Amino acid sequence: MNKNIIINDLGSKDYKDVWDLQTRILDDVVSLKKERRNGNTKIVTPNNFLFVEHPHVYTLGKSGDMSNLLLNETQLKEKGATFYKINRGGDITYHGPGQIVGYPILDLENFFTDIHKYLRLLEESIILTIAEYGLKGERSEGETGVWLGVGTPFARKICAMGIRASRWVTMHGFALNVNANLGYFDNIIPCGIRGKAVTSMEVELGNKISEEEVKQKILKHFKELFEVEEFIIE
Repeated sequence: MNKNIIINDLGSKDYKDVWDLQTRILDDVVSLKKERRNGNTKIVTPNNFLFVEHPHVYTLGKSGDMSNLLLNETQLKEKGATFYKINRGGDITYHGPGQIVGYPILDLENFFTDIHKYLRLLEESIILTIAEYGLKGERSEGETGVWLGVGTPFARKICAMGIRASRWVTMHGFALNVNANLGYFDNIIPCGIRGKAVTSMEVELGNKISEEEVKQKILKHFKELFEVEEFIIE
């Protein structure tokens, strides 16, 4: 059992390039697990955590509704945005500059085999992070992610989440709006949920926030919640 995690901050990268990278890492881990099941018991599977910031892009989950994208191909180009239908759970969301995107590619057999627990701990890592800035993050029943103002007419989402798992290996993850341009969310029905707003740390706090500082806080809480032994920085 390996409770170390390799951390790789990719900077700004195209969505498709990082999706392909995640897929290669996941496939490699799954292959190692097959070898181990076939008798090579010395094999230890790695865990990875990618940080990235994407250029403007909209992604639609495998069960998402295409009508939740409110732009046609020409309008996407005018916005300088791309679009991908992908293999994570959830509906449509936006990624762009000023947003911290985290992709944990974990072999959950190194930690626990419970997808529900995995999602709740991902949410908790964000809830604890934004609490350090005085923001009360909450869960909204039936709606994965982290919200502010749950149960009020002003409920707003600050962090979207969507994952995929294969043989207990995860990919995709979370997108926390730190200093993101929220105007890009006007071009979709975020997560397919009508009548609820999207927000950012910058909007809530009234000033720009250090994204590097936020990343370090996320990792601190992630390490505690997942009982990680060591982060290995690449």
